[in-house]
Amino acid sequence: MKQGGLRVLLLSDAGSFHTERFARELRRQGCHVMTASLESGKMRCIQLKRLGPVKSFHYLLAVPQVKSIIKRFRPEVINAHYAAGYGFIAARAVGETKTPIALNVWGSDVLIVPNKSTQGRIKVSMALARADYVFGDSRYLLTRAEKVCRLKAQEVIPWGIEREFLSLHRTSYSPGRPLRIITPRKQEEIYNNGFILEALRPLVEKGDVELTFPDFGSCAPAFRSQVGELSGDGVNLYSKLPRAEFLAYLAEHDVYLSASRSDSSPASMIESMALGLIPVAADVEGVREWLTDESGFVFEQDNREELRSVIARIIDDGDTLEGMRRSNFRRVNEEAIFEENVARQVEVMKELAGGSS
Repeated sequence: MKQGGLRVLLLSDAGSFHTERFARELRRQGCHVMTASLESGKMRCIQLKRLGPVKSFHYLLAVPQVKSIIKRFRPEVINAHYAAGYGFIAARAVGETKTPIALNVWGSDVLIVPNKSTQGRIKVSMALARADYVFGDSRYLLTRAEKVCRLKAQEVIPWGIEREFLSLHRTSYSPGRPLRIITPRKQEEIYNNGFILEALRPLVEKGDVELTFPDFGSCAPAFRSQVGELSGDGVNLYSKLPRAEFLAYLAEHDVYLSASRSDSSPASMIESMALGLIPVAADVEGVREWLTDESGFVFEQDNREELRSVIARIIDDGDTLEGMRRSNFRRVNEEAIFEENVARQVEVMKELAGGSS
């Protein structure tokens, strides 16, 4: 491997805060990072051009641009995020070069895309087959990836939370009245936020709970209309916030709630557990590695009565859940500190780069 910081070409969505903080942490740990993305964002990156009118072809048509970047930048490793998009680009762009690829799978790229179309399955399979190392945030996710294509090497590494934000962990475990519930999943069909609103409508209108949702995502206009149909003012909508402000805001709540129809190990749920919130989620296989009977509550997908029953139990017994909250904090501290988990990825990428020199 060359002297100096590891040269990493990061291919990812520049509009995602996950990409922003990952790139920032790689640099903090001494890597020389160049980011390229088809999406625009606030972070420093090379903006790849979207060529042609068909969105599904944008990744394929971006391959020559990435080949040119590889030739100029000469990365020691490519770190690609999301198999069906940037993992596919990386697989096509490296060609006959020996540049190793570390691939981060995020969830839907492995859980949903391969089953939607033959084209999607081919793209995901090609990305997984070419990757020298695959990172996933849960064993479930990597097991599903293996069903698409045999992986050369793999490791479970959750996203986690930055150590500095552990100080936001609430010191009082007594739930508020009304119970403050936050669903920090943006307004997209897969996250099923409308179901939560309708399921908990009676508790909101009685004043037993206060709900908080993001005011962004493709379904946001329809969701705002749905909120307008409720009586009272027990629903809050928030705009995108800088990370530190968001986590401070998250820490003000009592319960984290997700009704997502598909999931791996949600980063927002692990963050909430670190901050002392009680996690509640629809019982989909991906959440079970972090959400057990000892760490939180699950409910049957789309079952309004069961969700209301879980929330009612927390309202009645919230003061008895201190042990659960403390245990969740300890586990996050042991397994999901962001800086330490990025350091492990850097260690792997250095090994890959050393093997390619």
